[in-house]
Amino acid sequence: MARITLPTADGGLEVFEMRSDVVALPTTSPPPRSRKAYAAAHVVVNPLASGSPIADVVIDWDATLAYRHHLWDLGFGVAEAMDTAHRGMGLPPAVVPELIRRSLAEASSRNALIGCAVATDTLQVGMPASLWRIVDSYRAQCDAVEAAGGQVIVMASRHLAAAASGPADYETVYGKVLAGLQRPAIIHWLGTAFDQALEGYWGSRDLDEATKVLVRIIEDNTDKVDGIKVSILDADKEIALRRLVPESVRIYTGDDFNYPTLIRGDETGHSDALLGIFDAIAPVAAVAFQSLDAADADAFERILAPTVPLSRKLFEVPTHHYKTGIVFLAYLRGYQSHFRMVSGLESARSAVHLAEVFKLADAAGLLPDQDTAVSRMRPVMQLAGVFEGHGS
Repeated sequence: MARITLPTADGGLEVFEMRSDVVALPTTSPPPRSRKAYAAAHVVVNPLASGSPIADVVIDWDATLAYRHHLWDLGFGVAEAMDTAHRGMGLPPAVVPELIRRSLAEASSRNALIGCAVATDTLQVGMPASLWRIVDSYRAQCDAVEAAGGQVIVMASRHLAAAASGPADYETVYGKVLAGLQRPAIIHWLGTAFDQALEGYWGSRDLDEATKVLVRIIEDNTDKVDGIKVSILDADKEIALRRLVPESVRIYTGDDFNYPTLIRGDETGHSDALLGIFDAIAPVAAVAFQSLDAADADAFERILAPTVPLSRKLFEVPTHHYKTGIVFLAYLRGYQSHFRMVSGLESARSAVHLAEVFKLADAAGLLPDQDTAVSRMRPVMQLAGVFEGHGS
């Protein structure tokens, strides 16, 4: 059982003892049969690249693609180039096509499940855009993804949120984008907890009214919609939407606070999953899905239960900085050699926050290699002035 000195919320220090009942985690697992499950994957930067980490982002392609194979090995599909990969939040738009192209090639090499996000980030940031330019931006990316054999995930557009005068504009844009697709897409509803620029998406700040608009879009384009990724962090609203959409349309929960109960479902149905937290908890989630496939829904929730406090910590306000914890855990678990991020966002969370993440990850059974986890945690804490022997 390993020990490490960590900071506490009251400004003090403590000696934290890791759990003694360490259980090895799986490295492979079959894809779930009872649900469709995607993990939104993070990117790994080159920590030794010269230049600004903000203006000159350089991706470590080997480590980035290796992590996608890790997720595929555990049975998950990969949701590529989404907000977990810093899409729209520091990942340069010029890098996105290469990220998608490389990931699609890797997925094709093993016939793995992948969906690729399209957005309007080719348009100038902060500048107004017409509805037609927004449609053209979406379409160009859709064509590129589908030409390479990928499924489209239509991300919410900041440009559309700024340009739309009401629900009809959303219906027009999404109708035209969906009409041009060769295969059904996943529509992403990203709430304001993740991106304040998307306030009033679908033409209303009222979630019930917004839901009605989204349902109309789906009903008008049912043959072009595989499902909706719902990232509004409101379980009741997600369940209500699940009961309104056509039976052929999946609801992919993006609720990183309430995913076990939403995926388990109720007597009227269940959500599938497209989650950023699966990037961090994939080995444990894979075991949980095996129980669900065996019709043991209680075991599914019981296995995932210790991951929920961790997820809620990672996604606490400001929620969009959850990516710091995602990358931090990949570093602690030995999946990348450093804790450096796009735009230098390894500094976006406090030392106390990272200490809590460490403890919660241990409680969730995600740090079975305690020596590696501790040896990687110590230098992070030392940068904050925390050294061994100073705990109480």
